[in-house]
This record gives sequence, structure tokens and C-alpha cells, in this order.
Amino acid sequence: ATRLLPLLSARGGGQGTAEAARAPRPISMELPSDVIRIVSRVRTCVALVLCFCPSHAILPTKARVPEYGWTTQKVFHLLNFLQNAARAAVFAFFSHVAQGKLRPQVVSDLAVDMPMLLFFSTYTLLVLFWAEIFHQARSLPTDNLKPYFVLANALVYLGEGGMWAAQGVSYRASVARAARLFLAAVSLLASAGFVAYGGQLFCMLRRFPVESKGRSKKMLEVGSVTAICTLCFAGRAAAVIVAELAGKSLELDAYDAPIANACYYGLSELLPSALVLFILRKLPPKRVAAGGYQPIQ
Repeated sequence: ATRLLPLLSARGGGQGTAEAARAPRPISMELPSDVIRIVSRVRTCVALVLCFCPSHAILPTKARVPEYGWTTQKVFHLLNFLQNAARAAVFAFFSHVAQGKLRPQVVSDLAVDMPMLLFFSTYTLLVLFWAEIFHQARSLPTDNLKPYFVLANALVYLGEGGMWAAQGVSYRASVARAARLFLAAVSLLASAGFVAYGGQLFCMLRRFPVESKGRSKKMLEVGSVTAICTLCFAGRAAAVIVAELAGKSLELDAYDAPIANACYYGLSELLPSALVLFILRKLPPKRVAAGGYQPIQ
């Protein structure tokens, strides 16, 4: 029996080797470097186009209503320009950002997350604008709305900035994960803000008389922007949470997964920006005389 053991083990080992040889090999999902470069350039070009659109709208708006200073519309276009310019810069140097070539390593996290923070500030400005309209229509006080908006943005930037500072001292994967989940929570809060004030403003417009001029157009505008922004912020939060649960098997900012990365940023930033800029493309009317505007009929 003792002499048979080596023979049996040898036979078993040979059988295992044969089975391993017959087993199908995993299919490589790596894309050619040319495809990665093309996708990266397309993303960069789209972000640059979206950067040009709001910058092209700032000057006409400033020229048509110079006496009103920096209105909500002008600040919205300026923030859109800054956010898309920052994202275009990240896309242009994405190989350095995603592969950790920047030093210290926290710089890569800052480059990836800062455009998202600007995106949050840009579109929560719409929530503030709608909240002011809703409160004025209901004869409610509006004095505290802007301070709340500034406070909310300050807390978000301070929270993320504190984690960046901690990462600059000693980089830890747990803190990086906490920062990503923090931004997911921020996105969920932004989507809740759009549902709350966009929904209330839409319902208020529905109660206007049907013959009211511009009622249907404003309902379409508010409803469309509310749906787009709610879906993009909620979808972004869901994508981050799923990626964190999946671990290394699903990374949203991996350099060698350009299709998944393009879908993530395209659906969470680029496409929503393009749609909202198109919907809100109308500029203030031109002045007909030095003394004022044409009266509304």
C-alpha cells in the first residue's frame, strides 16, 4: 500500500494537470492603447466644447444687463465654465491622474474630486434660484436661503478638504474610500434638493390657469431640469456605492477601462451639463433704448 501511494498521487497530479490544460482561459478585457487614447481625446474635446458654451453666453448676458452685476444666470454660466475646464484638464492628463504618477498621491484625488465639487456648487445654485422663486410666490422669507446655500457648500468643501489634508500627511486607502462615500452622500443630498424644490415649483406652475402665458414652457423647463439633475446626482451616488462594494473588480477611474470611465463621467456630468445648458440657453432680452427694456405685453 505504501508503494502505491506515490503512483496514485502521480496519477492524480497528471489528471489535474490535464484538466487545467483543458480548462478555458479567462478572456483578457484590456483594450489597445490606441483605443484608450482615442476615448480620452474624445472625452477631453466634449468637455472643452461644454466649457466654451457657457463662456460664450457670459459676455452677451453681461452686455445685455450690465446694471444688475453678477446675477444667478451669470454665476451659473461661470461655474459651468470652471467645472468643465477643470474636468477637461483632468481628462487631458488622465494617464498621469489614474495611474498615480502625480506626487504626492493625494494630488490625484484632488484632481478627480474637485470638478465634482464644482459640479455640485453649479447645480445646487439652480436649487437656490428655484427656492427663491417658490418662497417669493408664497410670500415666505428669502433672507436665509443664500446663507444656507453658502453654509452647505462650505461644509462640503471643508469636509472634503479635511480628508485631503489628512491624506497629504499620511495616505491611507480607508480615508480615500471615506472621501468617495462622502461625495456619494453629497450627491444624494443634491438630488433630494432638486426633488424638493423642483417638484414644488413644478406643482405650483401646474396650479396656474391654463391660459397663463409661458406656463407650459416653464413647466417643461423646470420638469426637465429637475429630472435630469435628480437622475445624474442619484445615479452618480449609486455608481460610487456599487463600485465600493465591488472593490478592485470595478474601479470608476481606472486608466485601462476607458469605456466604463467614459460612461460614468458622460452620464453623471457631460450629458447632464449639455442638456441643462441647452434647456436654459435663453438669454435676457436686448434693450431697445438707453432708458430701459421693452415693456412686457
